[in-house]
Amino acid sequence: MNAKDLRIVFMGTPEFAATSLRRLVAEGYNIVAVVTTPDKPAGRGQKMHQSDVKLVAQELGLPILQPEKLRDENFLMSLRDLNPDLGIVIAFRMLPEVVWAMPKLGTFNLHASLLPEYRGAAPINWAIINGDKYTGVTTFLLNHEIDKGAIIGQQRVDILPEDNIGTLYDKLMHVGSDLVLTTVEHLAAGDVTPVEQMHADESLLRPAPKIFKEDGRIDWHRSAEDIHNLVRGLSPYPAAWSPIFKGGQECGSVKIFTTRIEHRTMDVAPGTVYTDGRAELRVAASDGWVYIDELQLAGKRRMTTRELLLGWRDASEVTFE
Repeated sequence: MNAKDLRIVFMGTPEFAATSLRRLVAEGYNIVAVVTTPDKPAGRGQKMHQSDVKLVAQELGLPILQPEKLRDENFLMSLRDLNPDLGIVIAFRMLPEVVWAMPKLGTFNLHASLLPEYRGAAPINWAIINGDKYTGVTTFLLNHEIDKGAIIGQQRVDILPEDNIGTLYDKLMHVGSDLVLTTVEHLAAGDVTPVEQMHADESLLRPAPKIFKEDGRIDWHRSAEDIHNLVRGLSPYPAAWSPIFKGGQECGSVKIFTTRIEHRTMDVAPGTVYTDGRAELRVAASDGWVYIDELQLAGKRRMTTRELLLGWRDASEVTFE
């Protein structure tokens, strides 16, 4: 079957998904509907927020469905009326079988890791936090378990020393859109045999759970490299952070966005802060110094260390804990 003739239902929410949607339409694939999350109030003004996928779908003139519940009979009826050949899911909600099994060729998902590694909500973050040298993207057929369906295709991407979650997200987003198009072509041609993940030893796999605030708290007793990777894996958002103490009392907190490290034998306690008062701010880890180049004190804007030290006169009197 010609891939451009497939009736495709696309499901997704953030920019990571919207990029693939835009590519599919630009390349002439037949998107018969887009399913995304309902509009929700957000921000201080509680203005209604529309997903990135919805904004792109509106721009491209595509039909949009925004069900509150994926088992809603009106929504399911709308899907059936579309007579879909294929479903594509990227960064969306967990689908019930009645949805993912509806298209004739099934439904596939794009996941930002080389499955079976890093199943879960934050695969890009955890790959950097764990110090990996490469990661990638995977397309797989949906089944009853999260991220455990049969693998259709994969593409490896190197993690460079200067990468953080922002830069790696962008790279995987664009490589992923290439893989989505390739996967559609293979499924239409029927020339691919999805590979089950049954062989994976679950006890050896690394998970990728959702990132919570406490996951970003820096333990200065860890190695400098571990701390550096945590910063990279959470920068620019949600950002690694540390409480600040002065005179034994907690006096605030700091988000840290960019670091460098120096390995050396340490003779000061982890969390000890050294600064020249002008351009340098470094914090002791277990096996070296972590140099901080960009940071944000609570209630302040993000700044370079040089900018911050112009007004932070007691930086040498604090510790990070």
